[in-house]
Amino acid sequence: QVQLVESGGGLVQAGGSLRLSCAASGRSFSSYAMGWFRQAPGKERDIVAAITGSGDKTVYTDSVKGRFTISRDNAKNTVYLQMNSLKPEDTAVYYCAAGQIPLQPDRYYWGQGTQVTVSS
Repeated sequence: QVQLVESGGGLVQAGGSLRLSCAASGRSFSSYAMGWFRQAPGKERDIVAAITGSGDKTVYTDSVKGRFTISRDNAKNTVYLQMNSLKPEDTAVYYCAAGQIPLQPDRYYWGQGTQVTVSS
């Protein structure tokens, strides 16, 4: 029902910034809660941030609070993750996901992922 394509990943030095984008195709984008997840080699996929369909509420994992900002532009069917003050431990493949309310993790739609590498 919805297809997601991430972009904006790359190599950045510690302390730098990067903005990830996730473009969605499909109907009723604003009805989906959106999230960013990341997975480092040998580790599980963990949530980074999430945002409600209207954008009125956001949540963040503790390790990125104050550094990352999730936002969305429903007119453009796009969700963003602004990442500032990047640390080497932020290195991972970042995925965006879409979920319908009520959220059912087994039924999330996933993008293909974009690599973020933070060098020291």
